[in-house]
Amino acid sequence: MWVNGPFGIGKTHTAYALHRRLPGSFVCDPEYLGFAIRHMTPHELRGDFQDLPLWREGVYQPLNRTLTHSRRVVIVPMTLVVPAYFEETVGRLRADGHRVCHVALLASRPTVLRRLRSRGEGVRSWAAGQVDRCLDGLSQLDPADGLHTDHLTLEEVIEEVARRAGLTLQPDRTPPLARPLRRWAVALRHLRRD
Repeated sequence: MWVNGPFGIGKTHTAYALHRRLPGSFVCDPEYLGFAIRHMTPHELRGDFQDLPLWREGVYQPLNRTLTHSRRVVIVPMTLVVPAYFEETVGRLRADGHRVCHVALLASRPTVLRRLRSRGEGVRSWAAGQVDRCLDGLSQLDPADGLHTDHLTLEEVIEEVARRAGLTLQPDRTPPLARPLRRWAVALRHLRRD
């Protein structure tokens, strides 16, 4: 299951919330590979790691291996808005016979910017500067994959993503007061390390 969307939309929170409610599932976050490539590259050669064939192949290979040799539900939270790169990863996995449910979390530009601010990123942050590019790129992918989240709670998003993927969620046994703490813990573990 590929959870797509602009930066700050809630992909990682959605992925880990799904993971908690899908026993045996596995979260594969391709951003870690991108960060590794960036840290292994001098500043003057850095750019968007998705532009590197190495990154796209490095995402495809472990996903193909896992989907071939494991029965786990694999959840991939990753912004992927260039149609050619989408085909090179998700399309290639599908061509290999893997069932890859793609859900693009969408929201209006003001909603995305508000969510970015809530996680401490201002209107001049790198992520905020990518909002229009991401929303435009996502509009070029299959519109049936879009899930508009402007007026949905995280719980409603999780349930709809699971429904689209044909998955049955276990009940959320997290006490209501602990849920915001859990979201903060996920956010802290996934801070950008550029």
